[in-house]
Amino acid sequence: MSKRCKLVKNRCIACGLCAIQAPNIFDYDEDGLVLFAQEPEASQQFIAPDEQEAVLAAYKKCPVRAILLEH
Repeated sequence: MSKRCKLVKNRCIACGLCAIQAPNIFDYDEDGLVLFAQEPEASQQFIAPDEQEAVLAAYKKCPVRAILLEH
């Protein structure tokens, strides 16, 4: 089952931990704030099963909960 990931950009502090954990999913804008690597304009996307473990690790590492996961 796919999980939906949402980004709360106004919480992001540009620490870089999410891109370290899930570089195929997360990237940064010119201010260093999180965005989706494949869909930079999106605020949410479904995560493929093979990327869910990495996204879960990024979610757990995010110190400000700028990444949200839903089933």
